[in-house]
Amino acid sequence: MILVISFVGVLILTLAITLFATRTPAAQKVAHKRLRSIEPSKKKLDAGSEPIELSQLASPGFIDRLGEYLEHYHFAVDLKMLILHAGSKSTIGAFAAVSIGLAAGAGLVAHTFNLPTPLLIVAVIVGGASRYVLLRFQKSKRLKAFNAALPDAIELMARALRAGHSMASSIEVIAEQSAEPLASEFADVYQQQKFGIPFRDALLAMGVRVPSKDLHFLITAVLVQKETGGDLTEILDRTTHVIRERVRIEGEVRTYTAQGRLTGWILSLLPVIMLMLINLVSPGYSKVLFHDPLGQKMLYAGGAFIAVGAFVISRIVDIKV
Repeated sequence: MILVISFVGVLILTLAITLFATRTPAAQKVAHKRLRSIEPSKKKLDAGSEPIELSQLASPGFIDRLGEYLEHYHFAVDLKMLILHAGSKSTIGAFAAVSIGLAAGAGLVAHTFNLPTPLLIVAVIVGGASRYVLLRFQKSKRLKAFNAALPDAIELMARALRAGHSMASSIEVIAEQSAEPLASEFADVYQQQKFGIPFRDALLAMGVRVPSKDLHFLITAVLVQKETGGDLTEILDRTTHVIRERVRIEGEVRTYTAQGRLTGWILSLLPVIMLMLINLVSPGYSKVLFHDPLGQKMLYAGGAFIAVGAFVISRIVDIKV
């Protein structure tokens, strides 16, 4: 127990040192936030001076330099979109620093327990990917909350338009009376309109920030009505009906596939749980499995088969609506 506590303490200390060494000063964060809100165009400070990039006025920290370096690679675009869709305030540099720290900590713990090299590599990969998995979970959670509040928001917009409000004021009503994260997204659209950004561009920008099919239905319906004309309130009512029907069908599909998902979880976790329980009841029972070369090969093969089976089951029960 003392050994385990020591390793956990070393892991926490490693993460703390990593975060402390890669932190960005508060004043610099405020400066960069303000600079990012300005269009990245070159402007002259004086009539005869050379154009200076506004982002150069603040010296970047280690995390910012790391993020600028990683932005040269293609995966940075997908990572930026994931951070945006998850609603996170993190940056590419901060994401990379935390992932490296978690991977190093997981590798240290695996090395301390004297695990075989393949398991040590797996521990490092799991530790490094944990931040990415968390962002995926945050994205899914945020998207579900957005889709759940969207039909009511569309109905609220239709009622506001029937009461005589303009489109801009109806969006403001949604921003004030809807739940998060939908309220903040529509508030951004309203603020962008106030600053002179065209309504079409503001809606399309929200569609980029939120990868929701239901929101894309709404944006398409509103933009088509703006170009072709028609009763917008009736279009919104039909859009709400389509969204609610899609959500209903999706719920029924999830109900029908619940048994398949539960089967996948049971078949994937049962071997691991049984191995742990057997070792608790009879310590050292599976020692040969971890230390004998043939046992290690069987262990790796079993883990690979479990992973393949879980992937196949997940693809079978993943029905798109």
